[in-house]
Amino acid sequence: MSGTTRRKPGELGLFVAGYESWLLALGYTPATVRNKLKELGQLGRWMATQGIGAAQLDAGRVGEFLAVRRAAGCRRVQVLRSFAPLLGYPRDEGVITASPAELPTPLEVLVSRYRSWLVTERALAPATVLRYENLARRFLAGHVQPDGAVQVEDLSGADVTAFLLAECARVSVGSAKGRVAELRALLRFLYLQGMTPRFLAAAVPPVAGWRDATVPAGMTACDMERLLASCDRSATAGLRNYAILMLLARLGLRSAEVARLELGDLDWRAGEIVVRGKARREDRLPMLADVGGAIAGYLTATPDRAGCRAVFLTVRAPIRPIRPDLVGDVVERACLRAGLPPAGAHRLRHGLATEMLRQGATLIDISQVLRHSDLATTALYAKVDLARLRQVARPWPGAAL
Repeated sequence: MSGTTRRKPGELGLFVAGYESWLLALGYTPATVRNKLKELGQLGRWMATQGIGAAQLDAGRVGEFLAVRRAAGCRRVQVLRSFAPLLGYPRDEGVITASPAELPTPLEVLVSRYRSWLVTERALAPATVLRYENLARRFLAGHVQPDGAVQVEDLSGADVTAFLLAECARVSVGSAKGRVAELRALLRFLYLQGMTPRFLAAAVPPVAGWRDATVPAGMTACDMERLLASCDRSATAGLRNYAILMLLARLGLRSAEVARLELGDLDWRAGEIVVRGKARREDRLPMLADVGGAIAGYLTATPDRAGCRAVFLTVRAPIRPIRPDLVGDVVERACLRAGLPPAGAHRLRHGLATEMLRQGATLIDISQVLRHSDLATTALYAKVDLARLRQVARPWPGAAL
């Protein structure tokens, strides 16, 4: 295929063959690969005229190249996003040495230490670590000195309260509670590292909000069947989405747990699935017949998995494991096809618990299926068992019988 490139690719000529094979392995079609090689050649020739070596290739250089082409009046100038595979290829293959990066600032050094602590000591999931890290950066940025140093030794409760009030002024009650947890974690880290003399985590005020004040929004068994029926199982994407929905509806998995599933987690002989949940917890759940059939149908339709061990992959190149947010997108699109109000993936988890309760399961049974670490979390579903609540409800004083 690379032989069809008639003009020399300039500074990037040495990487044509490897880049071509890499793209094909990621699932790009031959036609798309030809276009990508054409882009590589155009960029490489421009780099040669400008005296830019391959080691200097980065997003900034690509942006300069595209600006030059637009200024020259070229038709159909690509966008920076189309060069993402080329910029990612050297990093993955280690072929091109990236330009020397600037030395990290004291703020970034401290945030990096905090990130490592969240992963090693708290065992938080990557998405949670990112949230905690972003809040830490916003908080610490307000304490950077003119010389770049981060001054936290003289932090006070007033500083903590002022920051939290500013953060919570623009978010919901639920998000505000998340900000409180994130800020407490940062202050705990600073204290344990000896960077603050006082344990300021105790100074973070709680958010006014009542636990279990709402009824969990579930989904009826009929609606869940409509979601499953909306998947076009004659296409690979439909088979994947059907298997994802089955895991949500039958086993109550969380979005992140679905995205984390790997081929080694499927124990076909024992009929079990290993689920990696919160705080690195691992549980074995029974692989129900319909769930196993849905997963097997999808895996059979995707024999070429580009070396990925994840169960669920993207259907478009580059082929890679799905992210947790795609699981929510699958549910929302299924709701649209089924004519149901939009819902997230967690709604199916609530729906499973509600249906189990309706079928006579105890809260302990539901807690084991949903893998709650505290039975108080499962007790939330007691409010939706209206039939049993009527048996214990006292008549309202003065109401007619």
